[in-house]
Amino acid sequence: MSSANPHTILVVEDDAIVRMLIVDVLEELEFKVLEAEGSEQALETLKDSNQHIDLMMTDVGLPIMDGRELAKEARVLRPALPILFASGYAESIDVPADMHVIGKPFSIDQLRDKVKGILE
Repeated sequence: MSSANPHTILVVEDDAIVRMLIVDVLEELEFKVLEAEGSEQALETLKDSNQHIDLMMTDVGLPIMDGRELAKEARVLRPALPILFASGYAESIDVPADMHVIGKPFSIDQLRDKVKGILE
């Protein structure tokens, strides 16, 4: 991955501290990161931005519209968008075959390996 052309990841997480930690880790790994604190903000970013987004990482347990509903709406706007769910209940979450999940809490190495695996 070249820092001249980093992948862009949209991080959707309603917990500000968790979001900040994820963003810090991804930026340290040389990804460009966009942040959204909830589904509505994420959908606005996907609709209104002509910014290329390589991956959307979303918490499953979001208020108003949960991560699965957000993923469905995001795919209407950007059909090929890879989606990574983060969940404290990863083993019990039912995700479509073309989407990914990582269990919370996760290590920096687990996050790096999961994201790189999806983007390669």
